Amino acid sequence: MKRQLEKYAGKLIADGGADAASMAILAKDDQILELGSPELLQLGRAVLERLNVVSLVIADPSLPLLDTLFGRLSPQASEIVPLDTETRTFLHDIPVVRRDQFSAEHPERLVELLGQRKGILVEGVGIMTTGSVTVELGYINYCSIYHALFIKILLDFLQGNPPTLNEIQSLLPLWHQLQVPIPERVDDLRGAGLGEHEDILHAMEIAGRRTVELHLVDSFFGNISCRVGSRQYISQTGASLDELSGCIDIVADDNSSTAGITASSELIAHRAIYQQTGAAAILHGHPKFSVILSLLCEETDCRIKDCWKECERVRSLCGTPIVAGEVGAGGIAKKVPPVIGETGTAIVYGHGVFATGSNDFVRPLRALIRLENDCRREYLRLLQGRVVDSSSSVLLAQKQV
Repeated sequence: MKRQLEKYAGKLIADGGADAASMAILAKDDQILELGSPELLQLGRAVLERLNVVSLVIADPSLPLLDTLFGRLSPQASEIVPLDTETRTFLHDIPVVRRDQFSAEHPERLVELLGQRKGILVEGVGIMTTGSVTVELGYINYCSIYHALFIKILLDFLQGNPPTLNEIQSLLPLWHQLQVPIPERVDDLRGAGLGEHEDILHAMEIAGRRTVELHLVDSFFGNISCRVGSRQYISQTGASLDELSGCIDIVADDNSSTAGITASSELIAHRAIYQQTGAAAILHGHPKFSVILSLLCEETDCRIKDCWKECERVRSLCGTPIVAGEVGAGGIAKKVPPVIGETGTAIVYGHGVFATGSNDFVRPLRALIRLENDCRREYLRLLQGRVVDSSSSVLLAQKQV
């Protein structure tokens, strides 16, 4: 269990989702095991002892996103409801706890809310999440909330009130990061063919790991597959894309085996893409800025309320089609295949990107990288048009030395 704490603490720091000095991870075994900031550990123990869960993660993101978020929240706000698909599917809403509602001696409000939700947002502390049966689940829930809040804040800069000079200044590391393109690390996937069984597994493991390393997913989620004859190799549901060994299913088109039971929830969508295109490989990720910009729509007289599942329009972002659709066997399996053939990529509103290849995983991985780089540049361009003073504009355009 101690190794699990160290593993997921390291992942949080490497992901950029948490600051090492403002993080604590705790787990129940025959005793409470813990790692992190002493102050947060005191609060964490008081909470974990009162909950029927295995793990607890408390952390403040390395970027001051939460300060920005709380500065924009109404004092009466008791919850946040981001628009991304992950929130709609898994989180529903994120409760907010103000600093005068709890203490390490009186954590009752935190315990109450964590008994109802996978995670909460705590003013002056950060994000707090539970893992019902493993340390990994606490990490996953933290990453999901961080992903949702990142998208909400950056989207609000474009749709809500323009960012102030102070907000722009506080997020300077982010603007500098966006000006450095994600590297196209695909060369070691060349020649990693999709013929022999072991070669296929090896190619999928490399492509999955690279997708996570380049931060093209939420946590380690996404899915990957390839088609060989009448069979589909596909990552299992909930599998870590950077740890795919032993987590790839082989599913026959005629469902003659039970392998599809543990396969990715997007199995039906992958199968439909293969049936309607000449693709042999599919990679699906959740690049943040592709997701953010997919949520922007210029329609002003539209009567649709649930855009993410009811919209029938095909929009475009950086030359890539955007469609709406529910996760799983619902809308995505119907909406993505008809539009993905021409460019080899498609964006699902508020969710992520599907990319295809015909021989290996070079093209789909490169497509994810290039699209996210294009969306980063487009986001900065749009933000430049929103800022209200020249100082903010200069800071956004300023490259890190």
